[in-house]
Amino acid sequence: MPLVRLCAASDVPVGEARRFETPDGPVAVVNLGEAGFRAVGAICSHAHYFLDEGEVDVDEETIECPKHGSTFDLNTGRPRTLPATLPVPAYQVKLENDDVMIEVDE
Repeated sequence: MPLVRLCAASDVPVGEARRFETPDGPVAVVNLGEAGFRAVGAICSHAHYFLDEGEVDVDEETIECPKHGSTFDLNTGRPRTLPATLPVPAYQVKLENDDVMIEVDE
């Protein structure tokens, strides 16, 4: 799988998410501080709102949809709370120098 550069590590403040376009669609990059970076599909599987506009819980490693409050596990993409029942894509993140990279389908 090819690596795609999403952003510089400094582009995403600790405890926040930012949205970037990829060949796979929009991806939310989340900075969990000492736990590192995570990347998930940026569109909620329930209401199709942008997850990067929701709250990040650094301790729980989740992101919350701002529309209906579903939370998604940033490691697996699986929903932890209703109303969402379907996962969002979760991506393998690699840091190369200051670049945040993910693997995407060809």
